[in-house]
Amino acid sequence: MTIKFLLIILLLIILWSWLLEPNLLTIKKIKLKNSQLKGKKIVFISDLHIKPHERHRICKIVKKINNLNPDIVLFGGDYVNGHKKGYSMSIEDIAFELSKIKSPKIGIIGNHDGWQGKNEIKSALEKHFIKILINDNVKVDNLCIIGLDDIQTGDPDIKKAFQKSQSPRILLTHSPDVFPLVTEEITLALAGHTHGGQIVFPFNIPIIVPSKYGKKYAKGLICENNKKIFITKGLGTSILPLRFCCIPEIVLIDFCDN
Repeated sequence: MTIKFLLIILLLIILWSWLLEPNLLTIKKIKLKNSQLKGKKIVFISDLHIKPHERHRICKIVKKINNLNPDIVLFGGDYVNGHKKGYSMSIEDIAFELSKIKSPKIGIIGNHDGWQGKNEIKSALEKHFIKILINDNVKVDNLCIIGLDDIQTGDPDIKKAFQKSQSPRILLTHSPDVFPLVTEEITLALAGHTHGGQIVFPFNIPIIVPSKYGKKYAKGLICENNKKIFITKGLGTSILPLRFCCIPEIVLIDFCDN
């Protein structure tokens, strides 16, 4: 009887992790003090990993973002899924759906994007008015967005990316492993890649975190050496099509002065 009960529980956990939790969507709200950016709302998303049959999922994400009415939307990379194109919705279709986001859009490249062709993905996204930064920066109103190349498939050049930039600065890096190397003043760094561990056991123990720092940079807001970074749990799945205790999230950053 006990074995049967445990098998039923295990089956329910697998079904939840496979069919339900990956399709949930939460809004993670962060409030940060910064008088220069007071009143500005920024949405950050990463690691979409859109599979061929997931048009409904990307449409749901776009609708949620538009309902938040942000001033700007930032992307942390990994728009596509897998190492090869057959495992992903085409980047043209992904870019078309993301273009329906009404706010200005700026992003970077992730490792899966690098594996499937960085230049092709950059071109498709920019054709749909999504600015992609690779060791470069751009100013939007009074805010400077800095974007680094992916550490796994490219060459992040911090010095080049920060050239002629001014505060306040938001840094986009796909992997949080670049964060300790940044010595320049930033308001906030944003990263993805880790998926928050994707499958998290009780006592906040992720099954695996793709970072040389272990679970230190798995997820959430971290303050280190007077610099802040937020690592999102992301939106999609990689390797295993499962999520457990790690619900996909859209990050809403709200700046205030008190």
